[in-house]
Amino acid sequence: MRVSVVALGKIGLPLAVQFAAKGHQVVGVDINEKFVELVNAGQEPFPGEAHLAELLAETVADGRLRATPDYADAIPNSDAVVVVVPLFVDETTGEPEFGWMENATRSLAEHLSPGTLVSYETTLPVGTTRNRWKPMIEEISGLTEGQDFHLVFSPERVLTGRVFADLRKYPKLVGGLSEEGAKRATAFYEAVLDFDERPDLERGNGVWDLGSAEAAELAKLAETTYRDVNIGLANQFARFAGQNGIDVHQVIEASNSQPYSHIHRPGIAVGGHCIPVYPRLYLWTDPEATVVRAAREANLGMPEYTVGLLEGAYGDLAGATVVVLGAAYRGGVKETAFSGVFPAVEALESRGAVVSVHDPLYTDDELQQLGFTPYAMGTPVDAAVLQADHPEYAQLTPAELPGVKVLVDGRDRTDPARWAGVRRIVIGRSVSQ
Repeated sequence: MRVSVVALGKIGLPLAVQFAAKGHQVVGVDINEKFVELVNAGQEPFPGEAHLAELLAETVADGRLRATPDYADAIPNSDAVVVVVPLFVDETTGEPEFGWMENATRSLAEHLSPGTLVSYETTLPVGTTRNRWKPMIEEISGLTEGQDFHLVFSPERVLTGRVFADLRKYPKLVGGLSEEGAKRATAFYEAVLDFDERPDLERGNGVWDLGSAEAAELAKLAETTYRDVNIGLANQFARFAGQNGIDVHQVIEASNSQPYSHIHRPGIAVGGHCIPVYPRLYLWTDPEATVVRAAREANLGMPEYTVGLLEGAYGDLAGATVVVLGAAYRGGVKETAFSGVFPAVEALESRGAVVSVHDPLYTDDELQQLGFTPYAMGTPVDAAVLQADHPEYAQLTPAELPGVKVLVDGRDRTDPARWAGVRRIVIGRSVSQ
């Protein structure tokens, strides 16, 4: 098949490589000409994705994958077009910002050939595929969905850093606007993906047709919103436990020993492109979802709560030197989307603290570009807040933070045995050293 992938970001490029590795002719289109240049040279444009470097080099070298900034080069005569353009959410209003996706949709519609399958993988509010993209593509292309082309929604369900493994591990969900579109989408994804055996799934692993685009849209929103709600509940348990001399981590371990309990871990923040964003996409179409709204508010309040724990243990933070450990939103991933570092630094500075930031994945220049003062290990500090659970921090000791009096570990990552003599506070634990 000839396959076009629109947007070669941290999900789109691995997808394009996956399709090419299965023997298909793949053209990736991206407006970032530097990305296009690197891809055509067989070089990964961003680090950290397992197996991407070798598979990209291989598929480019044998001519199965190339990139272009030109939709007129990529889209015509494609058997399938897969769209993975980012969708943003306004941080104030919670409304989706469709600008980039609309531009991409217009461009692909201008060059769409009859017979093409168009699959959107970017997470969308329920009804977007049918009510926004279908009429837009039909108007611009002059083609009729269900007759001249087929439109489906098939959400990406992978995490950056392990995309290829996740593609094999989880069922591929599809939802069409017609029965024929769903059949074509099923056949397409069966031809470009491999699946691990999953005896735990009654339906088995593979491509799952959910019956409609709306069902597939809701499935993606439901699985990610569940995580946000679960973490919000864990955070509320943690705050109560900490106030009442209870170790919430033991409580969660005990609760989850029973098979119907799956409580997540509490922490300083919920970050990334997915969990903080998709509940807001859900709320946009279901504003009466009080449970979802309350969980989002609970999680948004955790950086301020964590800094409050530091203030309670240390005292007045005015003039205190405080390092925030971790700019990334989660350990081992060089990404700051909705990272807790931003509200944590803001909360510390609002109390008059002198704040610096450390992250083993970022250079000093990169931290400065993010608006932070870089911290060098070995520089004296009064206190520290651990924001990202990087593996390196598991080995951290007070010797690397000379003078530190209080550590608030927002991820329960550090080893308490290494922190004798320093007051160490973990969210949801009443015991500190």
